[in-house]
Amino acid sequence: MNLQDDLAVMVRQEQTLQFEHFDENTAWQLGCALHERAVAEGWPLVIDVRRFDRPLFFAARPGMTSDNLDWVRRKTNTVQRFLRSSYRIAHQLAVEEQDISQRYHLSPADYASCGGGFPVIVKGAGIIGSVTVSGLPDRQDHQIIVQALCDLLGHDQAGLMLADESTR
Repeated sequence: MNLQDDLAVMVRQEQTLQFEHFDENTAWQLGCALHERAVAEGWPLVIDVRRFDRPLFFAARPGMTSDNLDWVRRKTNTVQRFLRSSYRIAHQLAVEEQDISQRYHLSPADYASCGGGFPVIVKGAGIIGSVTVSGLPDRQDHQIIVQALCDLLGHDQAGLMLADESTR
């Protein structure tokens, strides 16, 4: 797959992975699902689920550093600013052959165009927050969020997952 193919899948992900409602209990379920997967796989991961006005779930696995916390902050800022996944922004910038500071005049110290931030979308309300992880390679950070959302929302992962990097 190329960047355009990935972008098409990411647009489909955001159109499909929407909640009927989202509250503290839903945030807890999503955060716990990501945490349980990280424990099972032995992944060092920071997990942050939030409405844009407040945090709802946070966990940090062994092996995390303050750098991972900063990556979460920057990815969350990107989702909130652009109302789409941070990995989708990375791909859009790659297609344009620019970075976030060139294209949008935003500081990379505050915004990250890489995988791991995904919008929390509620049908009828729009984007109200984000789910963000840090600790794995960009594509994998993005994919584990999509997998958790598919499981929680009851969607088949088949048409919503990005192709394995080895097939790109």
